[in-house]
Amino acid sequence: MLSHRPVRVRHNDDGREEQNVTVNGQKFLAEQFEARRPLLRSVAYRMLGSGSEADDAVQETWLRLSRTEDCGIQNLGAWLRTVVARVCLDMLRSRRSRREEPITPEIPEPISAGAEEDTLFSDSVSMAVLLVLETLEPAERIAFVLHDMFGVPFDEIAPIVGRSNPATRQLASRARRRVRGASIDMSKEFGPQKAVVDAFIDASRSGNLEALLAVLDPQVVFQADKAAVQLGSPAELHGASDVAQIFRGRAKAARPALIDGTAGLAVLRGEAIFLLVRLSITNGRIVKISAVADPEHISTLDVSILDP
Repeated sequence: MLSHRPVRVRHNDDGREEQNVTVNGQKFLAEQFEARRPLLRSVAYRMLGSGSEADDAVQETWLRLSRTEDCGIQNLGAWLRTVVARVCLDMLRSRRSRREEPITPEIPEPISAGAEEDTLFSDSVSMAVLLVLETLEPAERIAFVLHDMFGVPFDEIAPIVGRSNPATRQLASRARRRVRGASIDMSKEFGPQKAVVDAFIDASRSGNLEALLAVLDPQVVFQADKAAVQLGSPAELHGASDVAQIFRGRAKAARPALIDGTAGLAVLRGEAIFLLVRLSITNGRIVKISAVADPEHISTLDVSILDP
């Protein structure tokens, strides 16, 4: 149970206001919320298929939490998950009501990419699922995402979608059949991005400097988190020449991967992911590379290992 409560105001006899519970209550809530933000964003992204809308849904969830008068919440994680799901359901219904006629599903936005970044969408299961989800009714999508992707029991989902437990099970079942029966061929549309990733891996492994320079944008930026720096990586580099040097002769144990829908590489130790490298691709060249080695960060990401 959360023992801290949000700020409340009382009046002294002279009419002045003073805080009964200090800003520490709000600070505590903010800290608890921030610790759960990555998971909430992951849930919202899979429900909405849009990184920007997922951010909006998470922000609305925080606003509702901050406005809650009594924070004696038994299970904050479940409470937040319920709220973000309801926010997403409202957004999906609003989105559908604005459409005058059915349209083909839009390609989901990459969860961590900006508008300027291209994304690798291969025929992987994760991206295929996201595209199929775009065709589902809002309640079906919520039920499937919460139950099949995040293991939420149906008795928690039913009140969110306003259905009985059996009806909620049917929603998820229909969605599951659609997902399993879908056959989406995206290789034609996203083959160029896949080719860039393959070329980068081949050039890195072989130590071919010219091939590396050919696949890197001249102004490419490399950034690494603190955990990767502790492993010996530079924190930041700018320019194709310097970036090519650090990858020359490497990537021997790397495998192509989708990282929250974004092109990248994964390095495994046994069956565990040891390092992730995100690649942002624009006009056939890599413009940004981000190395992530922090285990807690990695655990919040949706990683799909692709065939070489």
